[in-house]
Amino acid sequence: MSYHTITYRVAGGVATVTLNRPRANNAVSIPLAQELTDACSVINRDETIRVVIITGAGKVFSVGTDLPLKRGTSSASPRLPQAANAISRLHNPVIAAINGDAIGQGLELALAADIRIAAETAHLGLPQVTSGLIPWDGGTQRLPRLVGRARALEMLLTGEVVTAAEAYCMGLVNQVVPPEELLSVVASLAQKIAASAPLALRYAKEAIRQGIDLTLEQGLRLETDLYLLLQTTADRTEGITAFLEKRQPRFKGK
Repeated sequence: MSYHTITYRVAGGVATVTLNRPRANNAVSIPLAQELTDACSVINRDETIRVVIITGAGKVFSVGTDLPLKRGTSSASPRLPQAANAISRLHNPVIAAINGDAIGQGLELALAADIRIAAETAHLGLPQVTSGLIPWDGGTQRLPRLVGRARALEMLLTGEVVTAAEAYCMGLVNQVVPPEELLSVVASLAQKIAASAPLALRYAKEAIRQGIDLTLEQGLRLETDLYLLLQTTADRTEGITAFLEKRQPRFKGK
């Protein structure tokens, strides 16, 4: 598929998806949501991909939603441009490189990633209530799971926008770096993750993603089941062999 609102490239086992509407502050439109969803499907079918990076073109990550509202009406199009669930369903680890402001639905896309690294200049928030709306792409569910119920409610009910440093203090982002260093820091992290066994990465992500909604006992059983499954893989055998031979493992995702 040819993309117009995003760019997509794969190199060294890392897929990079860039929101590419810089003149519109990379606001999420229906075409962008559709293309992002399609790209996520492509990534899940590509066994050579081990890590995914999502970032924005220009000076912002993504600000707001581009809804086709008509003058004189108070209702939005019934087709909401939702894409965060597609990001959350990616099998591989996902890093959001927040190169600038992530506001409204832009932050909801970042919340669907597994790791968030922000530029020092970025601002983050879900101010939809100030426009008479609430987040509709997972923000009300993913934000409290990251920062806790009380802090999430404060942000959502006030429409507060926080700095990258404040986001780091509350656990909303994993790292804050100078803007000029963001892509190199993210690329280095992606390569470090990609060097590990693909199935182990996938199962580790699955254990946390599913386990967070289970009881501790259920989560421990899930962890054990996934661990035992990994014992039967060729990658596990390769890991043991490489250790004994004192060399770097050559994982194949099998």
